[in-house]
Amino acid sequence: MRYTGPKNRLARREGVDLGLKTPGTKSHSNLLKRLALVPGQHGVSRRRTKMTDYAVQLREKQKLKRIYGVSEKQMKNYFKKASKKVGNTAEYIIQYLEKRLDNVVYRLNFAPTRAAARQLVGHGHIAVNKRKINIASYEVKVGETIGFMKEKTWNMPMVVSMVEKKELIVPSFISKNEKDGSLIADPQKAHMPDIVDTQMVVEFYSR
Repeated sequence: MRYTGPKNRLARREGVDLGLKTPGTKSHSNLLKRLALVPGQHGVSRRRTKMTDYAVQLREKQKLKRIYGVSEKQMKNYFKKASKKVGNTAEYIIQYLEKRLDNVVYRLNFAPTRAAARQLVGHGHIAVNKRKINIASYEVKVGETIGFMKEKTWNMPMVVSMVEKKELIVPSFISKNEKDGSLIADPQKAHMPDIVDTQMVVEFYSR
């Protein structure tokens, strides 16, 4: 079951900005001010300085789940699929996560957060190869083109604000045009934010 509570609480629990809030908003600013404070009335004294190996692995797994907004069941399935392939399991887990449709929409800068991108997908605004796909976990394949189903979607305030941010960077495994974009290569672990040790995630599920 996906978490639907306060997003800032999740980031404060991990002690890092997980990218769950739109940069520049009041909520994001409040998060940055309180990031070192663990949620709860005993937050000041609850941050542990020494953790067991299991605890470290658990926290890395939780960070990865929360960044991409996936459930525990989905994470386990991605690990199982990745572990059956020959090569670096951590690399394959990141590929599965990065190739999710909601993540690709986010990476194309059509939405300010992955949650907002998931909403665009769920409401039927996104097309893959000009065919409507409303499943956020849909695995985008190399060569597929992602865009909006209808021209009027470009007039949505959220989309307009993202289009106006010309300085936003698109990762190298994605090619973006004026109105759409496509996956041109498989994502690599290097594209994952360095706030997560993905090898620890593999070790957690390998226990």
